[in-house]
Amino acid sequence: MKLHVVTFGCQMSVADGEELAAPLMGRGFTAVGDPDSADAIVLNTCTVRQHAEDKALSLIGRLREWKDKDPERVLIVAGCAAERLGPWIQKRFPYVDLVVGAKSIEDYPKIVEEALGARFDALAETRLSFEAPLPEAVDKKFAAFVTIMRGCNYSCSYCIVPAVRGRELYRPYETIMAEVRAKVLLGIKEITLLGQTVNSWNGAGLRFADLLRKMGGIEGLERIRFESPHPFFVNDDLIKAMVETKNVCEQLHLPIQSGSDRLLKIMRRNYTAAEILDKTARIRAALPLIELSTDIIVGFPSETDEDFERTLDLVKALKPSWSYTFKYSPREGTESAAMTDDVPEDVKVSRLERLNRVCDGLTEEALARRVGKVVSVLDEGGGFGRTRDGFKVSWKGAGTDGRLVAVRITGTSKRILKGETDER
Repeated sequence: MKLHVVTFGCQMSVADGEELAAPLMGRGFTAVGDPDSADAIVLNTCTVRQHAEDKALSLIGRLREWKDKDPERVLIVAGCAAERLGPWIQKRFPYVDLVVGAKSIEDYPKIVEEALGARFDALAETRLSFEAPLPEAVDKKFAAFVTIMRGCNYSCSYCIVPAVRGRELYRPYETIMAEVRAKVLLGIKEITLLGQTVNSWNGAGLRFADLLRKMGGIEGLERIRFESPHPFFVNDDLIKAMVETKNVCEQLHLPIQSGSDRLLKIMRRNYTAAEILDKTARIRAALPLIELSTDIIVGFPSETDEDFERTLDLVKALKPSWSYTFKYSPREGTESAAMTDDVPEDVKVSRLERLNRVCDGLTEEALARRVGKVVSVLDEGGGFGRTRDGFKVSWKGAGTDGRLVAVRITGTSKRILKGETDER
């Protein structure tokens, strides 16, 4: 029995896709990269932006032919778009066997059991394996995600996440540590902690900074990353923990969204541009080698030329090494969707182009600063990996998958560092 997983969206969606696949993998399914050869497909959707949702719905439509070739095949649609549009998906695409919303992921094994029953013998024969550990790490995979919380307690006016993910839920400390240790024993060298507001995690009398410190003592764990932190919870204790915990990478994603205090207030982001700059100054003073990345929206309702210029000013002051930039698109059910989308499309396009020129220039400068230097890269296979501060690197020369490799940077290509190593 063969399983194909398709994921749209962020790292949280990727991690959810792995978690959704685990019960089926534990029942004897084998992962395949070719959907045509699969007996089951899990399509993990995203709804944060309209484009991701549209891509998922388009693929569901195209999978009608795949399903018609063998009605015994199983098509599962899961994730955030499934949460938002579940009944509509079931009505629009009646050949979908199971729709599982993002809020139901914790109950996924039970839902699969009840929905699919004896469709495959393995499901009936290994009924108890839902309580078994996750399947072993894939060969030559040395970096892994660990989800530590889901949901969001904030109400950013443009964001659909609280509606489709629900309020914040935190995984227990012991469960997180057990999963991390198990992955390290299987050969994982780098763990990325995931959550909608990952640094709001708390449990067992511990805060997120404490969790980092505890993970720092796990033998064999070379690197720790986390996505996606909320600026509100980037505080002195977190900065101190990043300094003290030597396997925490010198990388921080700090979503600013806008540089206009007026828009930030309308967005309900609970910080100002000045507060962002103050936080980053403290971070860089404590961690001089840290690299920052960010998210930015242009064309939010009522955004003026002056608002946009404030965004450009903040980006230039922040100097992120890479940025994720987007045109505003209203999401049904959010507060901003009820606002007048009064920024013309051509203005949005123009502003995005200007913003991207600034951001791309900052990325090019960050890449150029590394030419001629020797950097430590986790070899993920095929002469490719990432530095501690988050840059992708490809190089010529022998290497051993899963090892930390010293690579001399000789040039750049788009957003990738190019180099060579003398290791044999």
